[in-house]
Amino acid sequence: MSELTIRAELPGDASGVRRVNEQAFGRRDEADLVERLHAGGKVIVALVAEQDRAIVGHILFSPVTIEGAAKPCTAVALAPMAVLPSHQRRGIGRRLVEEGIIACKELGYTRIIVLGHPQYYPWFGFGPAKRYGLHCEYNAPDEAFMALALEPDAFRDCAGLVKFAPEFADV
Repeated sequence: MSELTIRAELPGDASGVRRVNEQAFGRRDEADLVERLHAGGKVIVALVAEQDRAIVGHILFSPVTIEGAAKPCTAVALAPMAVLPSHQRRGIGRRLVEEGIIACKELGYTRIIVLGHPQYYPWFGFGPAKRYGLHCEYNAPDEAFMALALEPDAFRDCAGLVKFAPEFADV
């Protein structure tokens, strides 16, 4: 097996990205979401994991708003993140998350939100969003709704309702 490369998603990657998301989630919803976010100009960071010239993983970050915050607070949502089932448990997802966080930080973002597996994302520093006074617009378990501060006090005065891009409503 050749070396794994993490790189920015390119327009020509669309079919490979769709395949990864459909296979990883076992349905079309997340793949459709990725396409809607691209079409709506809502992609902040999108990376692919490539091995043997094939896309084997994908991660996307899009903007969220925090309604009711004491000050304007920009943040991004990590979603979706997918790895082909045949390539899971090899550290590909970890690399995508780590490099995605770095890319967001390089763009000046200091807050990341994720609605995901509560046993997985804490490895990257995510913790319960409610500790920052954040609430999810969706009916999600508290333990699955998490936030990551990329600098101290990133969520200071940012308590409120986290609203994802409207494209998420169909997932």
